[in-house]
Amino acid sequence: MKTPFPRRLDPLRQSLPASASHRSGLRSRGHALVMAALGVVGLAVTGLAASDNPLLVPSDLPFGYPRFDLVRDEHFRSAYAQGMLENLREVDAIAGNPAEPTFENTVVALERAGQLLDGVDRVFDGLNGTNTNRELQAIEKEMAPRLAAHADAVRLNPRLFARIDALHARRAELALDSESARLLERCHTDFVRAGAKLGEAEQAKLRALNAELATLQTSFSQNVLKEANAAAVLVETRAELEGWGEDAIVAAAAAAKAAGHEGQFLIRIVNTTGQPALGQLANRALRERIHRASVARGSIGGEFDNRAAVAAIARLRAERALLLGYANHAAFALADQTARTADAVNGLLARLAPAAVANARREAGDIQKLMSAETPGSLLEPWDWAFYSEKVRAGRYAFDEDQLRPYFEANRVLVDGVFYAATRLYGITFKERTDLPRYHPDTRTFEVCDVDGSAMALLIVDWYARPSKRGGAWANAYVSQSGLLGTRPVIGNHLNIPKPAAGEPTLMTFDEVNTAFHEFGHNLHQIFSAVRYPRFSGTSVPRDFVEFPSQVNEMWMDWPEVLSHYAKHHRTGEPIPAELVAKVEAAAKFNQGFATTEYLAASLLDQTWHQVTAAQVPAADGVVAFEAAALQRAGVDFAAVPPRYRSTYFSHIFANSYSAGYYAYLWSEVLDADTVEWFKRNGGLTRTNGDRLRGMVLSRGGSGEPMDLYRAFRGAEPDIRPLLERRGLQTDRN
Repeated sequence: MKTPFPRRLDPLRQSLPASASHRSGLRSRGHALVMAALGVVGLAVTGLAASDNPLLVPSDLPFGYPRFDLVRDEHFRSAYAQGMLENLREVDAIAGNPAEPTFENTVVALERAGQLLDGVDRVFDGLNGTNTNRELQAIEKEMAPRLAAHADAVRLNPRLFARIDALHARRAELALDSESARLLERCHTDFVRAGAKLGEAEQAKLRALNAELATLQTSFSQNVLKEANAAAVLVETRAELEGWGEDAIVAAAAAAKAAGHEGQFLIRIVNTTGQPALGQLANRALRERIHRASVARGSIGGEFDNRAAVAAIARLRAERALLLGYANHAAFALADQTARTADAVNGLLARLAPAAVANARREAGDIQKLMSAETPGSLLEPWDWAFYSEKVRAGRYAFDEDQLRPYFEANRVLVDGVFYAATRLYGITFKERTDLPRYHPDTRTFEVCDVDGSAMALLIVDWYARPSKRGGAWANAYVSQSGLLGTRPVIGNHLNIPKPAAGEPTLMTFDEVNTAFHEFGHNLHQIFSAVRYPRFSGTSVPRDFVEFPSQVNEMWMDWPEVLSHYAKHHRTGEPIPAELVAKVEAAAKFNQGFATTEYLAASLLDQTWHQVTAAQVPAADGVVAFEAAALQRAGVDFAAVPPRYRSTYFSHIFANSYSAGYYAYLWSEVLDADTVEWFKRNGGLTRTNGDRLRGMVLSRGGSGEPMDLYRAFRGAEPDIRPLLERRGLQTDRN
């Protein structure tokens, strides 16, 4: 049995975007009143004719692969307008159907509705996230409140809900199969949670709240990207970059040149608080500059300051939750997750925080000893941790992570690592498709084939960072699988690896390789989906379950058979030395106090922001103090280990769909760690094991209760002990 490589929660990764299947058919209302509110009439009048807009006709490419070669920015406004108009007509027909409501003419019809709008939205979301520009950002701001109103229009349509409610009331007599019964249950729940049972005045208030939140969340997201670009650190001389890798220096020189600073070096800021360069740069003053630039994002005034947005989003969410009958936003959000309650989440975080912080303080003591020996009188600061922890690691295990990079060449990682593991476990194969259009020259597209050789999905791989791309890593879907619609997956896999100079190899860090396997775990959830209804396709599962398949897939990164297949020196082709692997395994729990504490701090911040009432939310100028007080109360206010995300650049919770849900990575890791132990006891990387996971979990999407799927696969309740062992958090009470 091998010891797993050290795992880091959420390494450089952003949240998985909400599956568009959740949105399919859910944007409508019946007629003139809503059309005026949405402004779609004006959009339609000024838009392009359908014959001139590739978004308004089905793609003629395999699997409905988008026509990236034909789509232009100016196509989106008219396509959105037409999509909303068409969806209005579809839902109006369902709601006004004179026949008695049946499962087919109401719930299934609603599942079929909105396909045009859904397709436009998926392409826009994909391009805006990966290759945005001012025009796309303007469209995003313009459409956000209109799409929020459109979503409200269907969920708050009284005639439509009356039909669904009537079906739900007599669901026991409908003799539905299990997936259909779950669809009716989920559909009814979705409508109720969206406010369908509220009175007219309360619904009007809800619409206003949702529109304002959509606008604020879009502004927050755009500010994060703009501030990250603006916060990039410009370095004048190469001498200041002592210790940094040559490929990183070359990339920084190219970035500076592109920004109009030829002869200098530009260090870009990544999504998280911690910045990769801090682990290598010997210049302490430069490390401090980079750290301060990172943590100040969105909180120092100026055009991209996000403090007002944070306060407003938290307050409006609290108001909306109360309107819907919940004590706070966390109570509302968690009621639809596997955790169910804030008490359950608080209990998990509180159980782990003291041990994690104690471990971090012990690690800090080791670092401080080394710093004091090198520079008497020096005190550990956040910008010192990564640099000196690597020195501690090197001294203790004769190993630092830079020794790994020559063995992690990107194409080998992808083809001989990520894809190879999937082939061994599931029997699927991959063939590159160079005949399909690309939205950016750095992307690659692969056809995924099943065991019998039949094509089952198309996968876009987009791994390089660029200023026009949002930070982090994520998976998305341009087309989701559905038996009802006859669709198969077209999906994306996105990282943010710095692109090397022309002709140089792309060498990945440990975290980047780990993240590549993680995001492909999401892709497997999408690829293997075998459900009937779009509502349940692929990753359309609760947020605290969606990370389970992706985190399980990380285990194959360092599985001996897989590691030996892809970890080869980029120049010599020699396999990674056994002694280096042994050093990495020996260091598996190193720095886990830091990694767990920074994650828990961010998770606790998320819960604090979303477990308050509207009256308890601070004004914009109190956001930083509110954050500090929250960390102190939770016992994670350890200055040397700041949260993985500060509130003002915490896109997971203020721009995306992980509000009150950032705990999900840890919640899912309980299942993940337990499953890793199951694989070890049952033969590891075998087709039998892969087919079991595929058939009992991955293919089911959201069509079954997530924990029921897990228990059926695992044959037992999840055990937290493997997680505690992995993270070195055992205590006498465990």
